[in-house]
This record gives sequence, C-alpha cells and structure tokens, in this order.
Amino acid sequence: MESKIENISTIGINKSKNTIKGVLISIITTLILLCIFSGILAYTDVPESTITPVIMIITAISILIGSTIGNHKIQKNGILNGGIVGATYMIILYLISSILSGNYALNITSIILIIVGIVFGILGGIIAVNQK
Repeated sequence: MESKIENISTIGINKSKNTIKGVLISIITTLILLCIFSGILAYTDVPESTITPVIMIITAISILIGSTIGNHKIQKNGILNGGIVGATYMIILYLISSILSGNYALNITSIILIIVGIVFGILGGIIAVNQK
C-alpha cells in the first residue's frame, strides 16, 4: 500500500515540475522575443498598431514551446498537462500586468489572449506526448 502512495506522490511531483519547467521556459522565451520585437520597433518604421497582434503571437509561440519542452517526458494526458501550463502562464501574466497597470478588468483582448494561451498550451502538450 505504501508503494502506491509513494508512486502517486512521485507522479504529482513530476507533473508539478513539468508545469513549472514549462511556465519558466515560456516566460524566458517571451522575454527574449519581446526584447527582439522592441528593438525592431525602436529601429524601424514598424507601426505601433502591430503591437497587440505581435504580442499575441509571441505569447502563443512561447506557450507552445514551453508546453512542448516542459511535457516532453510524459506518456499521456498531454491535453491536460499542456492546458495547465498555458493556464498557469496566463494567470501569472494577468496578475503581473494587472498589478503593474492597476487595472484588474478583463477586456476582449485579455479574454482572447487567455484562450489563445490555453489552446497553445494544449497543442504543446499534444505535441509532447506524440514525440518519439
């Protein structure tokens, strides 16, 4: 009986590590891509109207990469694990941006970004499970 309990707790710890690893990779990827994009904005004539769509694309790509790398050792439940990575990343992003701006309201752009984050997390989890 004790081996089953130890096995379940080990699985839970591994899932938590995968989630944390995926979120950290997503955050690092986001920061790198945002620095590149800010350089492009500063030194070229790219219009500022591209900021919102590019941020959505950067977020989606970062979550996809983080979810795929974070969950590459799992054998099943890629949808769930990837969705957790995407949702955790989006919660952290929402809290940080809300604290910095002082605005905790959700608008349509925020809702779309949250949905995109979770969907791309799920896709990353599916890719991770199906890699050989």
